[in-house]
Amino acid sequence: MDRVIIVGAGLAGVRAAEALRARGYEGALTLVGAEPHLPYDRPPLSKAVLMGRADDTTVAADWTALRCELLLGHRATGLRLDDVRGGTVETTAGELPFDGLVIATGSSPVRLPGDGSQHVLRTIDDARALRAGLREGARIVLVGAGWIGAEVATAAAGAGCAVTVVEAADTPLAVAVGPEIGARTEPWYAEAGVELRCGVKVAAVEAGGLVLADGGRVEADEIVVGVGVRPEVGWLAGSGLDVDGGVVVDGSLRTNRPEIVAVGDCAAWWSARYGRRLRVEHWDTALNAPETAAASLLGEEAVYDPVPYFWSEQFGRMVQYAGQHQGAGRLVFRGDPEKAEWSACWLSGTRLSAIVTVNRPRDLVQARRLMAAGTPVDPEALADPEVPVRNAVGA
Repeated sequence: MDRVIIVGAGLAGVRAAEALRARGYEGALTLVGAEPHLPYDRPPLSKAVLMGRADDTTVAADWTALRCELLLGHRATGLRLDDVRGGTVETTAGELPFDGLVIATGSSPVRLPGDGSQHVLRTIDDARALRAGLREGARIVLVGAGWIGAEVATAAAGAGCAVTVVEAADTPLAVAVGPEIGARTEPWYAEAGVELRCGVKVAAVEAGGLVLADGGRVEADEIVVGVGVRPEVGWLAGSGLDVDGGVVVDGSLRTNRPEIVAVGDCAAWWSARYGRRLRVEHWDTALNAPETAAASLLGEEAVYDPVPYFWSEQFGRMVQYAGQHQGAGRLVFRGDPEKAEWSACWLSGTRLSAIVTVNRPRDLVQARRLMAAGTPVDPEALADPEVPVRNAVGA
């Protein structure tokens, strides 16, 4: 392998470059990124950057030592594959031939219909533009009470804005953690002085506000849309790569062409642990999956199958989640969910499927280890917040 192209200059892209060099790859290496910025961390955008505590989240990397050509501010527009191996990435900077390819193009936010101005929060430029609108007394309306919506609402309320959150589901975080846990977060909005309106669907974004599906209207100075993302895979159309809800890859992150791997938000990878394909849109995946992708690209045997992990800072609370709760049969609380610190665990039989913690990081760390090992747990011991999760082991 003599020429590797990495398409996507986010965290997954830079980590892929580092992993390839660390594993002894000596050939040409090019990183293509649609944004003009060096790779940067995205989690602080809705936290420190939006709150004005930071303005630069660039990932530390020694580009000289990596011997990596940077093509920033250029977008991939197409992919042509040769008959046997390799091909060409078509970009706005020209055609780039390769015999190894890492796809790390991430995802793009979903926007709502309508000709009114709407913010999304995906890039550093998005965060800076939105931050400028968070003025004291400004009417900020957010569509979506998911992770991003809660974090933006936190920042806006902290800036003295009049904040309204509109959510189509009956509770916040209904998709992320289910309605029973989502309902436990509703009081947090009121405590922060944020108006939360659940079960409300939006028809369109117009100048000065939202038009609701029932014909109502919500006036706003700034509208922020946080209703999900879609994998950035349109440029692969017609290429011959399998794409289905993301770039389809196996447990080693290889596509249907062994010289091409995919990582990060755009990769739909096979998990033997969960018996299905996953596409995880979180920082932990972008950080760790590139090690497996680099190994696979270089012909080594490696498997990526972790317990997914995510965290959020909202309304003065650290919320962490690990695992997959879908299909679990039982929910066990550790502590009182009306208090400042508590956890909830999803069980499938005696196996721990997922955990969400509020200001209890030790529970999260210990539970994730039990899930990774497949260790059975004792539900009664697990429900006692005084018993460490690691000691709540069953037969």
